Amino acid sequence: MHITLPYINIGNDNIMNIDFKNKKWLYPGIGIKRWVLLLIFSLLLISVGFSILLGYQLIAYLESKIIEFLLPLTGYSFYYVDIILAVLLILAGFYGISYSLKGALKGFYQLEPHNIIVDKVYEKKVLEKGPAVVALGGGTGLSSLLRGLKKYTSNITAVVTVADDGGSSGKLRNELGILPPGDIRNCLVALADTEPLMEELFQYRFRSNGDLEGHNFGNLFIASLTEILGDFEEAIRESSKVLKIRGKVLPATNEDVRLGAVYSDKSVTLGESVIPDPKKKIEKVFLSPSTCSPTAEVLDAIREAEVIVIGPGSLYTSVIPNLLVKNIADAIRESSAVKIYVCNLMTQPGETTGYTASDHIEALIKHGGEGLFDYVIVNKEESSRDLALKYKEEGAYRVIVDKKKIKEMGIKIIEGNLLSGKGFIRHDSDELAKLILKTLENR
Repeated sequence: MHITLPYINIGNDNIMNIDFKNKKWLYPGIGIKRWVLLLIFSLLLISVGFSILLGYQLIAYLESKIIEFLLPLTGYSFYYVDIILAVLLILAGFYGISYSLKGALKGFYQLEPHNIIVDKVYEKKVLEKGPAVVALGGGTGLSSLLRGLKKYTSNITAVVTVADDGGSSGKLRNELGILPPGDIRNCLVALADTEPLMEELFQYRFRSNGDLEGHNFGNLFIASLTEILGDFEEAIRESSKVLKIRGKVLPATNEDVRLGAVYSDKSVTLGESVIPDPKKKIEKVFLSPSTCSPTAEVLDAIREAEVIVIGPGSLYTSVIPNLLVKNIADAIRESSAVKIYVCNLMTQPGETTGYTASDHIEALIKHGGEGLFDYVIVNKEESSRDLALKYKEEGAYRVIVDKKKIKEMGIKIIEGNLLSGKGFIRHDSDELAKLILKTLENR
């Protein structure tokens, strides 16, 4: 299988700065060249038609008069002047076509002042032909992955955990009885193709001293739409339209679920926000009710996927909860897609303290069963000493990749330089996306 990995620059440009030298005009499948050729051919047909209609003698007469005018000016023979005239007419025709197309495109461009027309066409014509990817998780890990994937394909389905019960999401969940919108919002923003101001607005958190304190505008927006439309999923779809997202975001389940944990001392706690405990070791997590089911749309997306990505994200509170929803793990197992687990870069205090890469894998298998993935993506790049010390103070350490044990588990290891280098130890969205799609291409 050979897959061409497209790329689209999601930036802002001056309204008049249309780059007609952009090589994307020539990319296969964009659907521009065929229309330009058809335009030229049509103009030729019109010229031939007028020649017949007006009579060849009239055309020849006009040609002779023009040449008689040009002969004294050029000093060339009739033959060369004839050639010069033909070349000038052809160049003038092409210039007219180019100038008119440029004017038309500028007119269209003014309708979308913050996007280059060629990129918009490229997105529509090429990215929609990209591979179908399903990504499961939650939190910043999943949204970081989505930011990279959307540059290469728009056939993305993010399956997001809805077990969050802390912060703004938890308050809205308790007060309005809706599913927590926080992780959903992060994924919508990550997949958005809209103005930076709109993205900033959806991520804005109120700092006032009052009822709005700590609430996120995007969460309130989704909650309001849910109240108006009477359906959480419909609210997500409408929010997707507002943000013009590439792909779709789906909750792992539409049911009101709670995440609980059983620790090594056999104590039990219920509530995603209180599960991480530095004094305890998690033995397993569970959903209540345990019979919660996914929507048909989630299962269909998994069945039709060419690539299924699990993680990155908080192992027990963001990634594993998706696998606990009834039938999701089975659907992944039965899928013929390339199945990949993206291992976390750092351990998480109170959740995966002291975990190696194989420990992460064992926890996934323990909760979801064997056959969930064939590959694991790990980072081989060292972070700066200062950054590592900063994380050490918080009790987080680099995840050690114990290759021998992973290979004994039958999992193929894919290594890459995956650090973002932006003041945090996080995955580089673009490099991670390229590595995932390269794995599909190699298979």
